[in-house]
Amino acid sequence: MAPRGDAPAADSASRTLVIGIDGARRIVQCGPNVGAVIARTTDDLLGRPAADLVGDEGKAELEGLLEAIGAGQERTAVLPVLRGSDRAAADAVVTAQPMVGGADGGGPAGLLFVRVALPPSERYQDPALMRRALMDDQVTRFGASLDLDQSARGLVDVVVPHFCTAASVLVLESLVAADEVHSESGSAVLRRIAVTSDDGNPAWTSTFPVGEVLVFPEGTPYRQVMDTARPVHLPNIGAELAGDIGSKWRRTPAGELLAGVSMVLLPMIARDTLLGFIACTRVPGFRRFDAYDVEIGMEFASRAAIVIDNARLFSRERATALALQRSLLPNRLSAPSSVEVRHRYLPGSKLVEVGGDWYESIALPGARVALIVGDVAGHGVRAAVTMGRLRTALHTLANLELPPADALHVMHELMIELGEQEPHFATCVYAVYDATSGTIEIASAGHLPPLLAGPGGDNEYLQVAPAPPLGVAGGAAIESREFTVEDGSLFVIYTDGLVENRGRDIDDGLARLQKIFGPGSVDRPMEDLAKATLDGVYADQHRDDIAVLIARLRRLPEDRYASWTLPADPAAVRRARGLVRSRLEEWGLEDLDYTTQLLASELITNALRYAHGPIELRLLLERTLVCEVLDRSAALPRLRRAEDDDENGRGLLVVSQLAHRWGARRTAAGKVVWCEQIVPGVDPDPSEQVSSWPGESHHR
Repeated sequence: MAPRGDAPAADSASRTLVIGIDGARRIVQCGPNVGAVIARTTDDLLGRPAADLVGDEGKAELEGLLEAIGAGQERTAVLPVLRGSDRAAADAVVTAQPMVGGADGGGPAGLLFVRVALPPSERYQDPALMRRALMDDQVTRFGASLDLDQSARGLVDVVVPHFCTAASVLVLESLVAADEVHSESGSAVLRRIAVTSDDGNPAWTSTFPVGEVLVFPEGTPYRQVMDTARPVHLPNIGAELAGDIGSKWRRTPAGELLAGVSMVLLPMIARDTLLGFIACTRVPGFRRFDAYDVEIGMEFASRAAIVIDNARLFSRERATALALQRSLLPNRLSAPSSVEVRHRYLPGSKLVEVGGDWYESIALPGARVALIVGDVAGHGVRAAVTMGRLRTALHTLANLELPPADALHVMHELMIELGEQEPHFATCVYAVYDATSGTIEIASAGHLPPLLAGPGGDNEYLQVAPAPPLGVAGGAAIESREFTVEDGSLFVIYTDGLVENRGRDIDDGLARLQKIFGPGSVDRPMEDLAKATLDGVYADQHRDDIAVLIARLRRLPEDRYASWTLPADPAAVRRARGLVRSRLEEWGLEDLDYTTQLLASELITNALRYAHGPIELRLLLERTLVCEVLDRSAALPRLRRAEDDDENGRGLLVVSQLAHRWGARRTAAGKVVWCEQIVPGVDPDPSEQVSSWPGESHHR
């Protein structure tokens, strides 16, 4: 059964009695409400010593208050004030305040303000007091937050203790999930998002836990309020009704807790849509709910519904914006097994959590990787949308295996086209590292130079042929430059927000970055290096967006790839089959022997038929087995379906059916046609899942 009410003084309405004390510490005046506050009469008080107000255990403290009046000081204490004819003691807050003039002036020398908490039976007697406590500034207080959970917690903290002794807020589950909310019937799925009580009884929170998702059973008042969207008033829930609710709900503790309480369920309706309801209860010992209480409660619930609806709309818009913004950034970073990549992303705004900066690490066939960082001019949503377009386009161009300079030229044309609708420009650096040759090809469009730190402790900013930003007409053409990289070197590309802000010159920022990747940096863990790049930027409220990509470039071990030059002779096909068979035996991949020989035969046959000069055959064992054939023709092969009477045209069809993937790319001397097979027992996907949204932890 629900506990009887014992309202704490700190949370309850109180009544105050004003008593005048003369210089002899006798009571000379008292308020007319002496009977209502301490259940005594004016004749019983006037002329008596002030010490008669309290019991023996409080006389010393009262003496201290009276001495403070004589010293012209104001003091407060909690004293056991005697009430009624039986002189039973009740704690009261007593404040002593001196008065100017004293007894000789015709007035009291001081005043005693005696504040006594209302007994439980009188706590909710004054409707005006309840209305004022609920409506004055409380809605503004808990409605200041647009967070749904915080708003609900503020709501129950207002309802308890001003309207009831225990309360909970339940809303539609679709509202919590930021989905579209429609009018629901009683069978709607609800979630309890806030519970509180003022009697310290833990049974309320254990029986009605926060976060519970449920559907109320038929025949219960909770189902009734959802069916009718009207308040449900139960002045007194008897033991039988409480047991029936607990039985239908299959929650026996609920029936035990509700026995003897008075309850009202207040629906929250905003824009003609039922969002949920507030369950308010008063335990035995407090005045029961009446029709006027229901009217006051519904007025409060209608205002609360507006606050909850605003929080819902904000949550939905925020969830939509975050989903769109986060989709603009990569959630996977891929690279060859010999290359280790780390990234950092920090948006410049806490409101728009994705800006115009982006980064990419894309594994390419042949143990190569594309490393990209770009920066769209501007901030906010428009820059983020343009960034998303460019990132998607550049990802596609990388998968088409266009050289860096060619890919950036296509991007430049795209930016020119976008600029016809709305002016945009962006900077970008695009690098492709080949883990078999240890070379890196870099092209830049108006971007800051990449940093390369060697294993010997030296580092330098790589000088790439200058070109204007993407989308800026005129200027030099975009060109690439190739560098040879020492094994184990660190390659760093970044946006200007990392090295430049309002209070720091860009040269100082570049020097700081160069110092981070100084001697000994190649031996440090990659995660430590990534953290070090952002040290000191969190407190800068005027920073730009920041994107950083760090790669430790290592070559593929020599025993993991093989290369042979074959003459342009039909006998080269048979020789290639023998070379493939021998190498696969060394690698322990006999299961792939027949298929790989057939694939190599088809690719070399095509090279013999459509190209001139020597042919190069390469096998690479990485996460997959890659077979590459290099020839001197720049014409890329095209997959087609041969007719029944055609004598050729079936080679690439065979390759596409047997290989996991295949493709072709142009080189300076001709082209490469490659195919890829899955190695048994090895995951072919080199992608590293980004576990959390980049930059999220920086904005919590």
